[in-house]
Amino acid sequence: MSVLKGTDQKCRLQLLGLDSSSDFKRPTLCPIDFNGTLQGIRAFLTLETNLGCGRGLVKLIRDARDGGKWKVFTLFTTLEQLKGHEESIKTRRPTGVEHGSHPGRLNWQERRNVEANCEGPFEPTVLIIGAGQGGLTIAARLKQLKIPTLIIDRNGRIGDNWRNRYHQLVLHDSVWYDHMPYLNFPPNWPIFTPKDKLAEWFETYAKALELNVWTKTSIVSSDWDESKRQWSLTLRRQSDGLDDTRTLHPRHVIQATGHSGEPYFPSHIKGLDSFKGDRLVHSSRFTGPESDAKGKKAVIVGCCNSGHDIAQDYYEHGYDVTMVQRSSTLVVSCENLIGVDMKGLYSEDGPPVEDADILDMSTPNTVGARLKVDSTKEINRRDAPLLRALQAAGFALDNGPEGAGLFIKYLHRGGGYYIDVGASQLIADRKIKIKQGQEVERVNPHSLTFSDGSELEADEVVFATGYQNMRETARKIFGDELADRVKDVWGFDEEGETRTMWRRTGHPGFWFFGGNLALCRFYSRLLALQIKALEVGLMEYDVD
Repeated sequence: MSVLKGTDQKCRLQLLGLDSSSDFKRPTLCPIDFNGTLQGIRAFLTLETNLGCGRGLVKLIRDARDGGKWKVFTLFTTLEQLKGHEESIKTRRPTGVEHGSHPGRLNWQERRNVEANCEGPFEPTVLIIGAGQGGLTIAARLKQLKIPTLIIDRNGRIGDNWRNRYHQLVLHDSVWYDHMPYLNFPPNWPIFTPKDKLAEWFETYAKALELNVWTKTSIVSSDWDESKRQWSLTLRRQSDGLDDTRTLHPRHVIQATGHSGEPYFPSHIKGLDSFKGDRLVHSSRFTGPESDAKGKKAVIVGCCNSGHDIAQDYYEHGYDVTMVQRSSTLVVSCENLIGVDMKGLYSEDGPPVEDADILDMSTPNTVGARLKVDSTKEINRRDAPLLRALQAAGFALDNGPEGAGLFIKYLHRGGGYYIDVGASQLIADRKIKIKQGQEVERVNPHSLTFSDGSELEADEVVFATGYQNMRETARKIFGDELADRVKDVWGFDEEGETRTMWRRTGHPGFWFFGGNLALCRFYSRLLALQIKALEVGLMEYDVD
């Protein structure tokens, strides 16, 4: 294919073939756009370079301006293995035992203890901050590439980042979309995962994949040696009731502290300290309504997933509930999101999740945004009665950047949407009230005053106002020098790619990693391969 003739000499394609290993992957005539007005050929690819092996996907369309010749519409390739450094899975799995006579040898549990506690010669090459889905998935990938890795988390248990959130939290993405690397959810897993069930799965996952995790651990000090390309990190770990201070020297730090950064709490609002009600918190600290609070007035500032879930929880506990919507929100019903955007891909009758990922991730963001416009219109058509009722209730709606829907809005700003699991109907029925288009100007002892001069009584106030950029969390942990050197996270760069996440940040030895479970599953491999390539000398870290 002539389009591939100019590939980089350092990573020249040696083999490129059609993947016909399943019916799903065989070349097929199929619609390219959502409405099926543009037909083309889709083909999965296998590839080999001088450095590794991978897969890809090509879509061909006829060019009516050039005599109907078939031409490449999109071409996607992704590296999956480095030659000589393949993952320790399947035919390369460990034996688990050394047969024969080996006096003084350690058994499996003893070896695990040495590694898990960083004893003796074991020193992590990579230190990961955060034991959520981001930290666990990238640690699992690095483990299979034989890169010594340690995860630290300030919480008491693995999974507490979900376990400690509000009482009724359930994932809004489906089980078919949320599988983790190497270990899919079992076939009886619920379609939508409750937070505590997910937290327990995270603990199971870490044990099954032998990941090294220190809970109740924080960074006391950090220093980057530019000449050695190495960190010096002093950690404080609480274990068995004792404080232990350790200094480690990893070559890479991955900040996996969540999709975003620290909670954004609007501390600039006047009168916060004057509030005399029962509760005024950010949504990240909301644990649930009181059990006997009928008639109390709850105000939720913010109208995305968390805000809606909390409002519904309040309503179900008998509160008088008002949501403050300052701008507009994209709303899509859970059923139609699955039935339109994920149908036949991430579903019970869909392909294996890694094949689904290739198809899903193969379209450039700029092209994907245009293609998503039509599917967003179809979802809106199906949701039309609910959306009209929301607007009649004073709720402002949008369709994401340039009408491209939920996923593009997610990548663009990390929020601004609600996947409806019940709260929208409560708003439509006026059971949850809406205060729209006004900012909170002042907090009073028992009320909020808005920019238009109106006032709203409140016994409890929850600010579901989102989170700061991950860069600000980096500033808090590592200081201004690093934070000023790295780039902003999320949104799109000049090439339409996601900024800074899962790729070079601008600071050697420092990486950002986050996103939902699906993004973590896919991009964990790519980040792990970058780190492995650096460690074995196949790649250099060039600061842009």
